[in-house]
Amino acid sequence: MATARMDRAAQMFPTLTPAQIDRIAGHGHRRDVRAGEVLIEAGEQNTRFFVVLAGTIDVVRPIGDHEEPVIVHEAGQFTGEINMLSARRSLVRARAATDGKVIAVDRDELRALVQRDSELSEILMRAFILRRMASLAAAKDNNDLVLLGSRNSSSTLHIKEFLSRNGQPFSYQDVETDPGVQALLDRFHVGVDEVPVIVCQGGHVLRNPTLESLSSALGLSAALDPQELRDVVIVGAGPAGLAAAVYAASEGLDVLVLESTAPGGQAGTSSRIENYLGFPTGISGEALAGRALTQAEKFGAEVAIGRTVARLDCDSRPYKLHLTDGAVVRTRTIVIATGARYRKLDLPSLPKFEGAGVYYSATHLEGQLCQGDEIAVVGGGNSAGQAAVFLAGVARHVHVLVRGHGLAQSMSRYLIQRIESTPNVTLRTRSQVDALEGNDSLERVVWRHVDSGERETHNIRGLFSMTGADPNTRWLEGCVLFDDKKFVKTGADLLPEDVAAAHWPMPRRPYVMETSIPGVFCVGDARSTSVKRVASAVGEGSVCVQVVHRALQEL
Repeated sequence: MATARMDRAAQMFPTLTPAQIDRIAGHGHRRDVRAGEVLIEAGEQNTRFFVVLAGTIDVVRPIGDHEEPVIVHEAGQFTGEINMLSARRSLVRARAATDGKVIAVDRDELRALVQRDSELSEILMRAFILRRMASLAAAKDNNDLVLLGSRNSSSTLHIKEFLSRNGQPFSYQDVETDPGVQALLDRFHVGVDEVPVIVCQGGHVLRNPTLESLSSALGLSAALDPQELRDVVIVGAGPAGLAAAVYAASEGLDVLVLESTAPGGQAGTSSRIENYLGFPTGISGEALAGRALTQAEKFGAEVAIGRTVARLDCDSRPYKLHLTDGAVVRTRTIVIATGARYRKLDLPSLPKFEGAGVYYSATHLEGQLCQGDEIAVVGGGNSAGQAAVFLAGVARHVHVLVRGHGLAQSMSRYLIQRIESTPNVTLRTRSQVDALEGNDSLERVVWRHVDSGERETHNIRGLFSMTGADPNTRWLEGCVLFDDKKFVKTGADLLPEDVAAAHWPMPRRPYVMETSIPGVFCVGDARSTSVKRVASAVGEGSVCVQVVHRALQEL
């Protein structure tokens, strides 16, 4: 165990060889530093990367009016973590402890280095990722970003998911159960009715913020230049969008990814994906998305979090994407990867319990909320199966409700076998939810057997709804052609009469995955006739880049 910890420390804070340092020097410049000089300030964006040649650099985490030591970098070591490759703000302060010498490298040159030098890429990327993981692990012990909320608040859950899925370290205090929270609220003149509340570094307070305003405050994406013309804008950072970003950026295209919440899309909320190629022991959707995001940023893709597209101006050339915050993005081509969302149960009381007993994902956050409880999962697809298996490890009992006669038509066999062999999971076929009951949070669920009409009431505090999917394509209305379920029609699915009705201007037919508008493509779950699987979405995202190149030559 001690040896493993030493190996991990050596990977987090490696010492470079003289040859490796010389290669880095070709991407930056050498300069002197003075004791006390701040090289990186906490909260700074677009920070530079420093290699220590002589002297030492102290890295500390500012917390309130004091500093928490993180590491002392000595000669041959380097600063930085995963935000070096993105526009995110630094979580730490780096200060010269003594007079010395460093190599300073800006962000663009660092990206070029990790793209071209495989040995240094492996060393730097591994260190950056491990340092971010260490920051997340230490978050519960610091208070430079504090979320004050309630377990019965849907807004609190949304913000917790947003911070967790975006790899943003934070600590959480519940206004109903944690002692001392009222004193903290009083300190910042915040009423209980204003929760959830974010207390940021330096004491800045956000009261019940939107995800867009929270993203802006945390610096999760850079300002967008309305005059900049992109080669391709990818709308949505699920598996399909991230795959498109990785391949497009690695092939030299200027790529911008717009994501309203967090990388991973619907797949990012999966507790474990076990049938994805290359991961025999499985991988969580969040981990898969995190790795894909790092790859995309490594190759130079810009990923803007908390940016939602309101509409597409498809009459202009180049195309214009209008965002909900008023920003406008200009681009030559577009890849639609906005995916789909779980269909909501048709129950009058549903809005009251969303986030307070009714959930649409099954990650460790939701698992903590229903630990030891009796719960229900509604749905017969793979996502529902993965949720049931995962939640069976924390809940007292899991009921799986499906309208059909079984799971064989909609769920992978390995998940069916897992459900059948888990003693605290009960499959209830031909069943549907009739009512949700409770006061401030869900307390009871009533379901009915479709054939007999018999109703049952169970004391259930957690209902996980994963039934069917509706496409996230409303922002495209009036532009591209849909099928009868509002999924985007592309390629061969566009019949001759569709192409004629759309006034297709090109002498050729639409390319594979191209919509009824030239240079606008659709991949993943939002696309009509697509296979709703993570591997398929990744494949579509990567293949799409080939036809994006063709469209760019024509437009």
